[in-house]
Amino acid sequence: MKKVLGCLRRACEEFDMIKSGDKIAVGVSGGKDSILLLYALTLYRRYMKIDYELFGVTVDLGFDGFDTAPIRDFLQSIGVAYHVEKTDIAQVVFDIRKEPNPCSLCAKMRKGAFYEAAARLGCNKAAFAHNQEDLLETLLMSMIYEGKLGVFSPVTYMSRADITLIRPFIYLPEKEIVGQVRALKLPVVKNPCPVDGITKRKDARNLLEHLLTYNPKAKESMLAAIRNTGNYHLWDKLPSGR
Repeated sequence: MKKVLGCLRRACEEFDMIKSGDKIAVGVSGGKDSILLLYALTLYRRYMKIDYELFGVTVDLGFDGFDTAPIRDFLQSIGVAYHVEKTDIAQVVFDIRKEPNPCSLCAKMRKGAFYEAAARLGCNKAAFAHNQEDLLETLLMSMIYEGKLGVFSPVTYMSRADITLIRPFIYLPEKEIVGQVRALKLPVVKNPCPVDGITKRKDARNLLEHLLTYNPKAKESMLAAIRNTGNYHLWDKLPSGR
């Protein structure tokens, strides 16, 4: 866990993510990233001696066969309160709306349900487990599909929900997550969504892996480009006039 906690601490300190007295709702999807983030935050609280509360929150989309019992049992074992927000998002997206590209609407509704649950729990902050690859894939998707340069922010105040979203894993490579989840035998619940893995993000991940065959340090370079906001060369910096 040394590398995991090191990356988490770097992000938290660089972007001032967590303070004493915070109540943090951690989005727990059932996947490896979110369950490790919650566990890492319990260790970070202990080692850094920062007094904050944690709540695990899972949005149940309404798919058959989604069993949250392993998550509940694990969170109980580490002393973290757990809340499952029941929804009918799956029915709305797939049966009623019959969305040909369901991911966007599903994500919007899922986040809305999550923030509502966090507010009821009295949380002032929310944490998502987006990792380093998620960040870089977002950059590629923004360029290729939207014609712009953009990534999600490490810290974002969500005014409509009156909650601050933090992403403590932005510096953590996914391979570290995979290794630690296996080593610690953390519970992972399979995503029952029928389009899981068939997304533009998956395509961006394949592209990122392809770029690494040309330059093994491509991820480091891309991350440096994102952070180096004062030194970029785009058309808005062209000299005006002659």
